[in-house]
Amino acid sequence: MTAFLQNSTFFAVLLTVAAFCLGTFLQKKFKSPLLNPILTGAVTVMITLSLLGISNADYQAAVRPLSFLMTPATICLAIAFYEQLLKLKGDLPLICIGTVAGTLGSLGSILLLSKLFGLEHTLLFSLLPKSVTTAIGAVLSEEGGGIPAVTTAAIICTGILGNMAGPLLCRIFRLRDPVARGVAFGTASHVIGTARANEMDPLTGAVSTFSLTLAGLLTAVCFSFLV
Repeated sequence: MTAFLQNSTFFAVLLTVAAFCLGTFLQKKFKSPLLNPILTGAVTVMITLSLLGISNADYQAAVRPLSFLMTPATICLAIAFYEQLLKLKGDLPLICIGTVAGTLGSLGSILLLSKLFGLEHTLLFSLLPKSVTTAIGAVLSEEGGGIPAVTTAAIICTGILGNMAGPLLCRIFRLRDPVARGVAFGTASHVIGTARANEMDPLTGAVSTFSLTLAGLLTAVCFSFLV
């Protein structure tokens, strides 16, 4: 039975979707930021795979058809930005400045902490692209001599943390403007943070989409100079 499930694309996709639906249900029921659907779904998948004795490599290979949808799903986020474009024309310069500042702050903090803790070259270039999408970050990490698996883990953790803690931080720092919130979510926590921004306000989600795209481009340019 286990051998069949190891190579079953249907089981892998069903498990992934079911785990996410479970996470969404728990979050709506208990309304706790700790019950993030992505985090809950990931834990559910890991426990299920461990109980069934299925390796992560087999699961990743079986769920690849679902993974292919990540890129078009990310691109579709641009629709929200297009719908809000007329409202944002006057704010575009400020959005760009905020995104540039956030991107440079992210890269600078990683460089500073890496120097402070004496991290080796491999880990440094694995962690630098932590605030961009996986499609960009993994490629940059590999080109810089990093470890794509570490980069992917860092990107996912960054996104989940931003998704969970973002609304609380906005309240603590009294960040009420939807445009400013969008810049913060998109620059700091990429697609996962943008999903949360869309739940808060359509305008916030649109700005977050633009910011994550610009942050990805800026990170790629800066990363090439650092390499």
